[in-house]
Amino acid sequence: MAQVDFHERQLTLKLVYYGPPLSGKTTNLRALHGRVDALNRGRLMTLDTRDDRTLFFDLLPLFFRAGSVSIRLKVYTVPGQPMHEWTRRIVLQRADGVVFVADSSVTQATANREAWDGLSHHLGALRLDHVPVVVQYNKRDLPDRVEMASADRFGDPHRPLMEAQAVSGVGVVETFFATLERTWDVVDADVRLAERFGIERESFLDAMRAHIGADQRSTTPVLSSAS
Repeated sequence: MAQVDFHERQLTLKLVYYGPPLSGKTTNLRALHGRVDALNRGRLMTLDTRDDRTLFFDLLPLFFRAGSVSIRLKVYTVPGQPMHEWTRRIVLQRADGVVFVADSSVTQATANREAWDGLSHHLGALRLDHVPVVVQYNKRDLPDRVEMASADRFGDPHRPLMEAQAVSGVGVVETFFATLERTWDVVDADVRLAERFGIERESFLDAMRAHIGADQRSTTPVLSSAS
């Protein structure tokens, strides 16, 4: 559940990028961080483990004149290596939205599935089954990339899939906004943000687009739907 302070009129949302090792979680986060003006973002911070890293940063508070509400986004990655299972659960605590970054290489299908199963297990254990999860297939520039028509949809044959080449920034912002839209809908239904704060969904999204320097056209989702 989002952190809401109705007295101070503050809302904090947490997004987590999850996936198998080397799928591009860190690259997504660095690309997203790089898109935001330095005045509108927090410092990119790293929690070092012995052989992997957990990255996170804050998007500094957004202030809405309607109701004078401040909104902060916290964006995290999880370490992908198998020995950091407990760290992944800790990072997922209180998540409001999740991006599952899958590797497009056909050789990584098993790793993708194992990571997805781990995510599902942790969300269940943390009672976060309601949290929206957006699936991104990264590394679409690989010569051995899986065809989207046959890509694993992780238990839902109609699940839309985002496509990305995070190393060049393609699909990064689109994935972020697809996740943010779903996160807002779930949080709004839970704590009635529009009713209590007077903030409409599109007003929030438009303010966020302006905050990170993205226009409407650049944030249209890149989706691959099941046929």
